[in-house]
Amino acid sequence: MQLSLISEMPELEKKIFLDIYAKVYFDTRRNRPRLKTIDGQAIPCDLKIGCPTNIISDFPEGTIYKLDARLIQKNGRQPYFLTINKKKVQRAIEFFEHNLQIQKGLKTECKTKKVTFEKVKKDKKADTFKDDISIF
Repeated sequence: MQLSLISEMPELEKKIFLDIYAKVYFDTRRNRPRLKTIDGQAIPCDLKIGCPTNIISDFPEGTIYKLDARLIQKNGRQPYFLTINKKKVQRAIEFFEHNLQIQKGLKTECKTKKVTFEKVKKDKKADTFKDDISIF
């Protein structure tokens, strides 16, 4: 019975998170840039962050920002963040080199496409047909 008292994600029990690092990506469904968290933090990666578009649209996709956010958890939906104090959303100085390379175009953010290959089976009947033909 003690197992039910253990939280599945203890890092999400807080409601306000300070100094979150998030990367800009282009959301094709909404047709605008959005933010999502990056790896290496005390929070799960790839959580979406609600932020005004005019703040993050000045710099290219892949730019990393530092912000404060509030966790929103609604029943039956994946948790997400909303920015607190939108005036403090700024490019992360800790990722200065990364952001500079992206802005100069030296480093591009490209997503790898998932490619699948189908195995083509040889038809044994076609091979035996060749063996049956004789010239003499």
